[in-house]
Amino acid sequence: MVVKVSVIVNVHNPGDTADACIRSALEQTMPAADYEVILVDDGSTDGIAERLDTIAANRDNARTLHLPHTGSPMHGRNVGLTAATGDYVFFLDQGDRLERDALARMHERAVETDADVLIGRLARDHGPPLIAFARSTARADILRDRLLSLLRPQQLYRRAFLVEHELGFAVPGGRLAEQAFVMRAYLQAKVIAVLADHVCCHLGERPRAEEEPRAMAKELRGLLDDVDTYVGEGRQRDRMYAYWYRYAVLRPLLTSRFAESSVDRGLHFRLVQELMAERFPERLDRYLPVQLRAVAAFVRMGRLDQIVLLAKSSRRCGLRADLTEVRWDAHVLVLGVTVEVLGSDDRPERYRSDGPRLNWIPPRAVDARLLGTSVTDVSEAVERARIEVYVRHAETGVVHFLPLAQHVEVIQDGGRRVRLQIKGETRIDVTTAALGQPLRPGQWEVHVRMFGGANQARSRVSRTAGPLNCLGVLAQRPRTRLVVPCWTDQGELGLAVEPRSFSESIALVSPGVEVKQLDGNAYIVLPVPYVPPSGGPPLELVLRSTGRREREVCAPALAEAGVPGRLAGQLVAKVPVKRLMPGVEHLGPGDWRASLRSADEELGLRFALEVRRGRVEVRPAAAVHPERSPMGRDTALHRIGRRLPGARHMVRLARAGSQRYLRD
Repeated sequence: MVVKVSVIVNVHNPGDTADACIRSALEQTMPAADYEVILVDDGSTDGIAERLDTIAANRDNARTLHLPHTGSPMHGRNVGLTAATGDYVFFLDQGDRLERDALARMHERAVETDADVLIGRLARDHGPPLIAFARSTARADILRDRLLSLLRPQQLYRRAFLVEHELGFAVPGGRLAEQAFVMRAYLQAKVIAVLADHVCCHLGERPRAEEEPRAMAKELRGLLDDVDTYVGEGRQRDRMYAYWYRYAVLRPLLTSRFAESSVDRGLHFRLVQELMAERFPERLDRYLPVQLRAVAAFVRMGRLDQIVLLAKSSRRCGLRADLTEVRWDAHVLVLGVTVEVLGSDDRPERYRSDGPRLNWIPPRAVDARLLGTSVTDVSEAVERARIEVYVRHAETGVVHFLPLAQHVEVIQDGGRRVRLQIKGETRIDVTTAALGQPLRPGQWEVHVRMFGGANQARSRVSRTAGPLNCLGVLAQRPRTRLVVPCWTDQGELGLAVEPRSFSESIALVSPGVEVKQLDGNAYIVLPVPYVPPSGGPPLELVLRSTGRREREVCAPALAEAGVPGRLAGQLVAKVPVKRLMPGVEHLGPGDWRASLRSADEELGLRFALEVRRGRVEVRPAAAVHPERSPMGRDTALHRIGRRLPGARHMVRLARAGSQRYLRD
């Protein structure tokens, strides 16, 4: 039997969190005879060892290896690599998950490109997006294709290549040991290929490990020695050095952990001084953002006190991304965005204008007199400043970057102070946004990331004041699909591709609800993003009180014409409001949850109503009292009923059936 791929999975006391990982490795579309799964147990004590033995006993292509506990996955990976028989190996952590066709796609692409290292597209639910997957390439370059952002072992490696170059993981090793392994593979590989067209692996969130500063410094020196071995002096090596200079040496000095810990930060600071003196000359500062240039300057001065002050005043900097335009151009959503960095006081970051040059203004707590203009000058960084806009699937974490036209504006802000804004226009073509393919169904968030100036930051795209544009359109490829812009309660933009029903499309945009009161009635106006040719099914607005004694008020929701260019239609429900002694069909004082009922389903809406002194106000759904028992009053009997399996669901079904809106 010729094994094409060996999947090495490290496991240690996962509970049931490794089930998805193991299942994804065992249930690949690649024939079972073509790949093997090596399950390496790192001294688990939660019963997983027996489960792994059972899996191996029932699967011809699975093996289990038991090791004494090391506290690190490095040793397990090395042992798994020694036991592997496949032409290629893939390392998987217990929180990761493979797509069902991942091995088949990666192996086919690796053979096609004759790759020593094949990087299949990775997706994750946490952290910044992985920018190296903007395109597929058969011959990737470490710097040009941003492979330094992918120094993680979840890649496909030719086993003979690893054996030939004696590549393995340092034991026990930390995150830098992982990066060192991947970097050595990049430097020695003849061909590195990137498969960006399809998601291959979903990365799980790993627990943050606190690395001992001396061990970190030792691993970093070894990694830089490898770079020196394979890359000659010059700009390319400087750019590689600058990556670890930024992320492994200087950035940890701006963390809250460093600023708030007085026990070992002196040792850490001295180790950084030694590393900089040995390996990071001052010429590398040109590759740093201005705050890290300031940190580097303070390290060379020996001013630990200034670094602590800078860390405490800089860690809350953020980014504001405002929408200035939302419109449809056929089936392409056009977004205008204005992006600006916010300081620690949540106000726009300001710079000092010195003639044609711009200089960063350090926080007040820092002694700015210690920093020369060679440190604070951000003129070139401002000229290079840019933003990236991308959409992220809320369920899978898949990210796709969008085309963008942009320009930088320097705005006078009184005296010699100026602000930096980047304005751009991006287009979301749902039929081609996924690397030439249609966006998959579901909820897509819209994010922006800024580079340059004094900061690098990312944020969700939010609307400025004004009415919501909730107009949906029909995309015609690969089939007719509804696409609806929608908004969170905080005004953050998203995109819903292919809502499951007419009611769900309305629920998505329900934060745009308006309430008008006239002659003792509340007219509740719901936006409708798309009206089907049939006009849609009959709908009913259901309002339920959140008080101790639940009441329900229902009203037909009638369709009306919408607002051209912003809304396809509107649903209007008329509900009587009574300040005193409300009847069964009246809204009375208190909070009311809202839902929309059709003949087939009832969906909760993303708003609630607050009635006080006869006035009706709209509130976010999360702001009202948590949902109580659907069985009415909150007595001891009802509290017991809430604990019975299925009781709440049965009561809801019974109530929905008895109070369903009748068409005739």
